[in-house]
Amino acid sequence: MTETTSRTDAAAPTADDIDAAAVRLRDVATRTPLEYCERLSEQTGARIHLKREDLQRVRSYKLRGAYNLMLQLDDDERAVGVVAASAGNHAQGVAFACRALGIRGRIYVPTNTPKQKRDRIAFHGGDMVQVISVGSTFDAAAAAALADVRTTGATIVPPFDDPRTVAGQGTIAAEILEQLGAAPDVVVVAVGGGGCMTGMSAYLAERSPNTSVVGAEPTGAASMAAALMAGGPVTLDEIDPFVDGAAVRRIGDLPYRVVSSLGATVASHASVTVGAGHDGRGSVVVTQVDEGAICTAMLDLYQSEGIIAEPAGALSVAALSQIDIPAGSSVVCLISGGNNDVSRYGEILERSLVHKGLKHYFLVDFPQEPGALRTFLDVVLGPDDDVTLFEYVKRNNRETGAALVGIELGSAGGLSSLLERMETSPMHVEHLEPGSPAYRYLT
Repeated sequence: MTETTSRTDAAAPTADDIDAAAVRLRDVATRTPLEYCERLSEQTGARIHLKREDLQRVRSYKLRGAYNLMLQLDDDERAVGVVAASAGNHAQGVAFACRALGIRGRIYVPTNTPKQKRDRIAFHGGDMVQVISVGSTFDAAAAAALADVRTTGATIVPPFDDPRTVAGQGTIAAEILEQLGAAPDVVVVAVGGGGCMTGMSAYLAERSPNTSVVGAEPTGAASMAAALMAGGPVTLDEIDPFVDGAAVRRIGDLPYRVVSSLGATVASHASVTVGAGHDGRGSVVVTQVDEGAICTAMLDLYQSEGIIAEPAGALSVAALSQIDIPAGSSVVCLISGGNNDVSRYGEILERSLVHKGLKHYFLVDFPQEPGALRTFLDVVLGPDDDVTLFEYVKRNNRETGAALVGIELGSAGGLSSLLERMETSPMHVEHLEPGSPAYRYLT
């Protein structure tokens, strides 16, 4: 499929289309486990199951859509080869399909794609695939892929804006209904470009109409919410690329059209109520989750369930704290991927601590006199607090010495007393607020 034969205006896949995709994928995609999570069930009062797409053959659900599309290419399209753009997971699905089907491909990824994902793309594709890093966002990679298509006539494999891709992703919902043996009350799914939410919502609307669907976006890349509020897809001026698997500047045209047709609403950041939605059916809701909360969910999944989820993979679990779910409800959270680079865990822990109110940064002006630092440690610091960063900042004025100080609190409630002790100390202290220019620069 070239740019001139885009399928974004094609009809949305039906439940029958998705069932047909499931047949195509029967010997390719892993039927991933649906696991009951005791910890999350106790926390929420609902019955929480985790759909483990992190255990898929390429460690994410993206194999389903890519393979379903590429299996339907004709001989001419296969001969000219394929092109794809991806933040990493879709690329692995395309690479796997290229090698399995004998189709040559070029895959464009953002330069900030974790090394672990780039290595896995090369592993799955072997000598059938060329990986090309370009730009810092998915959208930049997508533009490069389209330029390739215009030059070479290759067939593009969209990660979310094609009914064949969407149908492949929708097979997850078909599996959930079979494995659960009943209709779940709520399904929570991560939203990047919107293909997975679209396929699952379309299938559930036909096969399980009373099931509500919650789409969870990272706060720093809420393109579906922006589209729903604007009445059509819009391009975000800036995005936070941290949740790389869901950091998309512009939602897909097809996903927007399908999700909005189901009566989707945008919920406040603080609360989501699940209930009757469009035409008296299950509601379709989109909410945003703070990146720090996602990091906390990642760490909890690893420490409690032994699940290595990437940031986008933990989005659905992180969203649970924002969803008002009636006690005893049946809820399925999609763990969408497990391609996380171990080198990122330092930043993940940092973001989690900041989100929980345990990590704070200060600029402290110490008088240049003996014992100033000892005074700070003895008088200002609490008994359960710990200095995790101390770095002097050079200044021309030698009468005082400024330092960047990172403090990890014993409990989030200890911040007010810490600030009071700083206020009465002989040194000048500036609290660096998360999100401020100084905070971003100094940390």
